[in-house]
Amino acid sequence: MPDNIQSIIMTEQHFAKAIALIDAANREDPNMETCDGKEWPKALLYSYRMTDMLERFAPNADEVLKLAVRAQHIQRWKSPRSDYPMDRKGYHQWRAALNEFHARTLAALLARVGYDAAFIGRVELIVGKKLRKTNSGTQLLEDVAGLVFFEHYLAAFAAIHPEYNTAKWNDILRRIRRKLSDRAHQFVLAGHIKLPESMAGLIRQAMNE
Repeated sequence: MPDNIQSIIMTEQHFAKAIALIDAANREDPNMETCDGKEWPKALLYSYRMTDMLERFAPNADEVLKLAVRAQHIQRWKSPRSDYPMDRKGYHQWRAALNEFHARTLAALLARVGYDAAFIGRVELIVGKKLRKTNSGTQLLEDVAGLVFFEHYLAAFAAIHPEYNTAKWNDILRRIRRKLSDRAHQFVLAGHIKLPESMAGLIRQAMNE
C-alpha cells in the first residue's frame, strides 16, 4: 500500500476514534435537554449543534478545527459555575478555568487515539481560546460558538432574564459582536441562521454596527 494512502487511512481512523471518544465523554452529562421530542445529554447535543454550524459556516474546515469545535464544551458539567465566587471576577475565573479544563481533557483523549504532540498542541490552542486575534482557528471557534448561541440558546437565556431592558440587551449583543469576525456578522445578516423572533431586530442591529 502506498505511504500516502496508508497515511490517509490512519488519519481517518484517528479522527473517527477521537469523535467517538468525545461523544462518549459528553454522553455522560447528567443534565438533559429536550430537542425534537427526544431527551439528550446537554453537552452531547451542544457538540452536535457546534459541528452542524461548522459545516454550514466553514464546510472546508480541517481536522484540527473539526475536533476543536466538537469538543469545545467537553464534560463542561464537571466544572460548575458554583465553584467560583458569584461575581464578575468569579465569572472570569470560571471561564478561564473552563477553557483550560476543556483543552486538557481533549488533549488526553487525542493522545489516547495516537495523535502526535504537534497536532494536539494546535487543537489545545483553539479549545483553550488562546490568541484569538492572531490565530484563525481560535477565531473560527468563537464564531461558531456565537452563531450556535444565537440560533439555539439565546431565546432560553432571554426567557430567564425578563428584567433585561433594551439597553441591557444592546450591551450584551455588542459584547458578543466584538468576539465575532466580520464574516460571522455577514453570515447572520444574510439569514443563514435562525434567530429568535423577539431578538432578531436587535441582533441584526448589533451585527450592522
